[in-house]
Amino acid sequence: MPKVHPMAVVEKGAELADDVEVGPFAYIGPRVQLGPGCRVMHHASLEGDTIAGERNIFFPFSSCGLVSQDLKYRGSSCRLLIGDDNVIREHATLHIGTEAGGGITRVGNGNLLMVGAHVAHDCIIYNRCILANNVLLAGHVEVQDGAVISGAAALHHFVTVGKLAFIGGISAVVHDIPPFMIADGNKAIVRGLNRTGLRRCGYSEQQVEPLRVAWRMLYKQEDPIAVQAPKLAALFPDNPDIKYLLAFIERSAKGKYGRYRESLRGTFENGDDEAAIA
Repeated sequence: MPKVHPMAVVEKGAELADDVEVGPFAYIGPRVQLGPGCRVMHHASLEGDTIAGERNIFFPFSSCGLVSQDLKYRGSSCRLLIGDDNVIREHATLHIGTEAGGGITRVGNGNLLMVGAHVAHDCIIYNRCILANNVLLAGHVEVQDGAVISGAAALHHFVTVGKLAFIGGISAVVHDIPPFMIADGNKAIVRGLNRTGLRRCGYSEQQVEPLRVAWRMLYKQEDPIAVQAPKLAALFPDNPDIKYLLAFIERSAKGKYGRYRESLRGTFENGDDEAAIA
C-alpha cells in the first residue's frame, strides 16, 4: 500500500503504485497516476491528467498538472506526461498541454528541474536535461537530450534547444540554439563549443575535434553559415554529429525568426506531436 501521510489529500480515483510516498499537506488529484518509487514531499501538488513513471521526486511546493496559462486553452482533456527518475524541485511548475499544441506536455527521463523552473504548455523536455533555478520555458519549447539551461534564462515560445547545448544564465533565447554549442546573452548568440558538456557525456578528443572545427567554420568565419555548411559537410561526410548539427541548422532556417517549431504552428492540433519532432 502507498505510504500516505494522514494530513495529505489523495482524491478518489488517483492511482498510486504500492511503494509511493506522499508527505503531509501534499495534494494528489483524482486523475493523477504515479508509478513505483515516486515520492511526493510535503506541500507538493499534482493535479489534472498527470501521469508520472517511476522514481520521480516532487519537492515541497512544486506544482504539476495545472491548466495552461495560454488564454486560447478551452478546457478540453489535455495531459502532462512525466517519465522516470526526474527531480522536480521546490516551486517548479509544469502545466498540461493545450488543444493547439497536441494536448500534451512531455518530460522524459532523468531530468533535473531546479527551484522555480517553469515548463509551460506543450513543451517537450527529452532526457538528462537540467533546467536551473528560475528558468522559464514558454509554450511549445523543445529541449533535447543533455541540454543545460542556466539560471533565470527565458526561452521564447517554439524555441528548440539542441542536444548537449549549454545556455548561460539570464539569457534571452528567441531563436533555436544548435546542438553541442554554448549560447548566452540578450539576445542569446552562439559563443563557443560546449567542450565540458561533451566530455562529461563521454566524448573523446577524437569525437570533439570535428565539432571544434564546425564551431570555427560556422561561427568564427566572415562567410555566412549557408556558405560554410557545404564545406563542413564535405570535410566530414560520415560524421553523425556533424550531420545532426547541419540538419538542425537547416531546419531552424525554415522557421520564422529562426524557430523551426514555429513553422509547425497549427499542425499540432491533430495530436501529431510525435511525428513533428521525429
